[in-house]
Amino acid sequence: MKLKSVYVCSNCGETSPRWMGRCPSCGSWNTMNEDVVAEAPKAGTPAARQAAAARQEGVTTLTARRLSEISTTEEKSRILTGISELDRVLGGGIVTGSLVLVGGDPGIGKSTLLLQMCKQLAEAGKDVLYVSGEESVKQIKMRADRLGTFQKELFLLSETDLDIVTEVIGRKKPEIVIIDSIQTMYREEIGSAPGSVSQVRETTSTLMRLAKSLPVSIFIVGHVTKEGVVAGPRVLEHMVDTVLYFEGDGGASYRFLRGVKNRFGSTDEIGVFEMRGNGLVEVPNPSEYMLAGKPKQAPGSIVVCSIEGTRPILIEVQALVCQTNFNMPRRTSTGTDYNRVNLLMAVIEKRMGVRMGDCDAYINVAGGMRIHEPALDLGIILALLTSYRNQSLDDETICFGEVGLAGEVRAVNMAEQRVLEAAKLGFKRCILPKVNCRQLALTKEQTRGLELVGIESIHELLEVF
Repeated sequence: MKLKSVYVCSNCGETSPRWMGRCPSCGSWNTMNEDVVAEAPKAGTPAARQAAAARQEGVTTLTARRLSEISTTEEKSRILTGISELDRVLGGGIVTGSLVLVGGDPGIGKSTLLLQMCKQLAEAGKDVLYVSGEESVKQIKMRADRLGTFQKELFLLSETDLDIVTEVIGRKKPEIVIIDSIQTMYREEIGSAPGSVSQVRETTSTLMRLAKSLPVSIFIVGHVTKEGVVAGPRVLEHMVDTVLYFEGDGGASYRFLRGVKNRFGSTDEIGVFEMRGNGLVEVPNPSEYMLAGKPKQAPGSIVVCSIEGTRPILIEVQALVCQTNFNMPRRTSTGTDYNRVNLLMAVIEKRMGVRMGDCDAYINVAGGMRIHEPALDLGIILALLTSYRNQSLDDETICFGEVGLAGEVRAVNMAEQRVLEAAKLGFKRCILPKVNCRQLALTKEQTRGLELVGIESIHELLEVF
C-alpha cells in the first residue's frame, strides 16, 4: 500500500497537497497539519478491480431493513450509571452502542468521574473495562482506593496499541469501555505520532465501528487545548454520538458537566458536582448552591433564572459601576459574553439616557458558571442600574428576559418552569416579559403568592426601584 503526505485542517477537515498558512475553506490560521494517508489504487489496475469486486460483494450481501421491523424493546436501550447528574446530562442513561467523548482541562476531574461511574456500574453487575494509556494498572488501583471499596470486579488494561485494545474488547465483549485518553492511542500502520490528526481520526473511527457492531458503549477522554476545545481534528466531535465538557475553575471546588452534543437527548444539559477528597459528589439543588452567600440589600446584586438544557437554575448576577481613572473605561465580564455586556450598556445609555460612557463596569456571574442565554439580559441591566445609582432591590425579587436594541423586553422560552423554580425557593416578586406573563396559566397555589410583574420596555424598570 502506497502512502502519501497531505495537509489537513484541524478545524474544518479541508485537505491540501501542500502546506498553507491559512485554510482556504474556513479561513483559520496555522491549522494545517501533516497527515499520512494510503493512496487509492488507480482505475483499471488489478488492485482497483479487486477493491471494486469486494465492495460489490458487500453490497449484494447486505439488505436494508424496514423501520417497522426494528424493535427497541428487545433489550434495555439505556443503562443507568448510578450517578443521577451524569444520567441527566446523558439524557437518561448510557445508550447501548454509543460513543461518548468527555473533554475538559487537565485535573478537572474527567478520569475521577469515569472511574466513579465504573464503580457504580460494576456494583450493578455490568462488565466494565477501563483502558488507560497514561497510567499503569497499579496507579489506577491507587486512584480507585481513594474513591472507596469496589464491591465488584473492574477490569483494567494499560495499553496504547489500538490493535491490542480492539482485540481485548472483541474477545471479552464488555458492556462499557473507558478509553483514557484518545490522544495516547495509536496504530502502527499510521506513520504519525500518537495524538496527531491522523492517529486521532483513525482511532475514533475504529472505536465507532466497534461500538456499533458489538454493540458496546465506549467513553473516550479527550484533552483540550488552551482555547478550550478538544485537541485533534474538529471532525472528532462530529463522529461521536455525545460530547460532554467538564467546566469550572481549577481552584474552585465545584465542577459543571455540560452536554454540548447529544444525539439521544437534549443539548446544553448541565450536571453539578463538588470535588472532595473522596471524589466527586453530586449537587442535587444547584440553585441553592448558587445563591449561597448572596449579600443582603447590596446594590448591583440581582437574581436571574436561567435554563440549562431542561433544568431551571437561579444564579446571582453582580455588577460594579464606578467612575474611571483612565482615558479609556475598563469593561470586564466573567461568566457571560463580554460583547453582550457592552451592547446592553449602549442600550442603557441610548434608550434610558443613563450616561455610563465614562464609567468602569465589571460583571460577574457568581458560582463559576458560564451563561450565554439571552434571558440574562434583564438581570445584567438591572445589576448595572442598581450599581450605578447605588440603590438596591429587595432580596425577594427575581427577573429574566431578553432585551433588544430598541430597549424592548422580548419573550424567552420555558417561562413557566422559571416562575415555578422562583416560587419554590420563596421569592415574592418576579419581573419578566409581558408576553410571557400573559401566556402563563398558573394557579395561585402553584405560584405560592409570587407577584408577576410583566414589562414591555426597560423604561418600566425605573418603577421597580
